[in-house]
Amino acid sequence: MEKLERSVLKAMMRGKYDVQKTRIQTGLRLVNNFKARLGQDPGEKEEELDKKSQMILRNIRARYKKITDGIARYPTPTSFKGDRLISSFTEFSLIQLYINLEGSEKEIDARIKPWVDRHPLWKGFLKDIKGVGPTMAGVIISEFDIHKAKYASSLWAYAGLDVAKDGKGRSKRKEHLVDKEYIDKKGKTKTKKSITYNPFLKSKLMGVLSKSFIQSKSPYKDIYDNIKHRLEHHADYKDVSKGHRDMMARRYMVKIFLIDLYVAWKEVEGLEAYPPYHVAKLGMTHKG
Repeated sequence: MEKLERSVLKAMMRGKYDVQKTRIQTGLRLVNNFKARLGQDPGEKEEELDKKSQMILRNIRARYKKITDGIARYPTPTSFKGDRLISSFTEFSLIQLYINLEGSEKEIDARIKPWVDRHPLWKGFLKDIKGVGPTMAGVIISEFDIHKAKYASSLWAYAGLDVAKDGKGRSKRKEHLVDKEYIDKKGKTKTKKSITYNPFLKSKLMGVLSKSFIQSKSPYKDIYDNIKHRLEHHADYKDVSKGHRDMMARRYMVKIFLIDLYVAWKEVEGLEAYPPYHVAKLGMTHKG
């Protein structure tokens, strides 16, 4: 994929997630408003858009459609007539925003798919990986540049999945920041502390892809399960929280996936692939 094509796909992917974030925030606000009517305290915690919330949103959509079907044009605050569920113009406008965002998100997805479908990495590798759909493939294709990745570990480092000098997983902690030069408004070169990786990419790999692997029971889930079991029964990790061990196992699983991705991508692009250290030096392999 040419540089310009990658930048276009990247812009679409970033835009898709911006719209998705706004849509989820709007949906949560809608759900919370209607739950409050049902007597639920504002402080009660609930998973984002759980089954009960989704049911509420379905009911809201149905009532919204019924109201709009009876309106020849967009209503104004003075002309709006609601019902028992959608009683105010403000609520109606918020629902309208949510539905419009849903439509925009679907439209962006439809535009992304042809770009992904014609990419050799999708045809030659990603489409056969359980847990990876066109959207995640679009993130991978547009955010990574396989031509700049000499080793599989180069992908790890760019995604923030490498290990820092202190032996801990890469993060935004002060001790993991590096000096980075930039040009200020006056054209002068300045230095600031910065992270070493792509935070957007890391959030999608760790927050979306790892979850998808586990929920879809992808073969990569076996790697996750094995590492998690080892950590739970290792003396060095007995005092580590369950959540932390879970993230360690997810991180390892995604890193193994990135090794397979690196090899497959180099092959479809006709580039030389270097085996990772644990294979080249230690003779270890994995089953993906």
